[in-house]
Amino acid sequence: MVVASSNPIIKLEKVQPVELPIIDLSRERSEVSKQIVKACEEYGFFKVINHGVAEDIITGMEEEALNFFRKPPPEKQKAGPANPYGYGCKNIGFNGDVGELEYLLLHTNPVSISQNSISISNDPNKFRTITTAYIESVKELACEILELMGEGLCVTDASVWSRMIRDDDSDSLFRLNHYPPSDLLQGDDDLQVGFGEHTDPQILTMLRSNDVGGLQISVHDGMWVPVPPDPNAFCVNVGDVLQAMTNGRFLSVRHRALTNSSRPRMSMAYFGAPPLHARVEALPEMLTGNGASLYRPFTWAEYKKAAYTRRLRDSRLEFFRACGEDHDGVA
Repeated sequence: MVVASSNPIIKLEKVQPVELPIIDLSRERSEVSKQIVKACEEYGFFKVINHGVAEDIITGMEEEALNFFRKPPPEKQKAGPANPYGYGCKNIGFNGDVGELEYLLLHTNPVSISQNSISISNDPNKFRTITTAYIESVKELACEILELMGEGLCVTDASVWSRMIRDDDSDSLFRLNHYPPSDLLQGDDDLQVGFGEHTDPQILTMLRSNDVGGLQISVHDGMWVPVPPDPNAFCVNVGDVLQAMTNGRFLSVRHRALTNSSRPRMSMAYFGAPPLHARVEALPEMLTGNGASLYRPFTWAEYKKAAYTRRLRDSRLEFFRACGEDHDGVA
């Protein structure tokens, strides 16, 4: 159980859950690409089924994650503190952001996973093998979705985004989040923020969770709407880089995760990111009307520096508006 914290208890708003678009990847390719584009424009989130990631790879990864989070705190702390990779608890980042969760953050580089496995698992080789297999499978799924996006947008190079995360120098991350039930909560209508409101700075996020609710997205009127869990699908959401490169056509939507009083929630998130040196700018096909870009060009390293030095809820892309000035020495 989590201990008392300054994280306030909030009442669950009586809001109808949002039914995100469900994309069946086994359907005709041109139709699927159109559906994905529409979902990215209207919601910034969607779910995919018939995704091709083997069930034994998913269950194996879930078991490895749960095995770690079941360990006594002193054992888990051997894998931390997260700096930035490794085990963390409550302290989400370097900017005072807190939440009711514990997590493992890993770089997707196989060498990095191998090195970290020693402090994470009692069977490092098993953890390394299963984690690498899961990441590779989900990365390929992410690449397929990104290429479908490119086709749906009729861009000249439909592999412009998938090539970034397939690059050997990709800065992609893998995060395991565990939200224990809180003994401070009195009922299912009482909730605490497990992971505060934010957008994902990378290109694309592939999220898998157990059959426990908690994910909420902020819709256009600012209301927080719950997303029902679906253990048979991957939840996909647009990141800041993708919003910038589509010149705002795709939406990087604010979201958060809440805890509850009864059941633990666990999620596994793959964040597809470019290499640090990769240049991020609106694609020519996205420059409609007067041909102006909403955001000035930047590298992923520059954006990452700006994003990770600000609190979760800060609007990060606003600092890179084309009409804005440089901030914190970021060119």
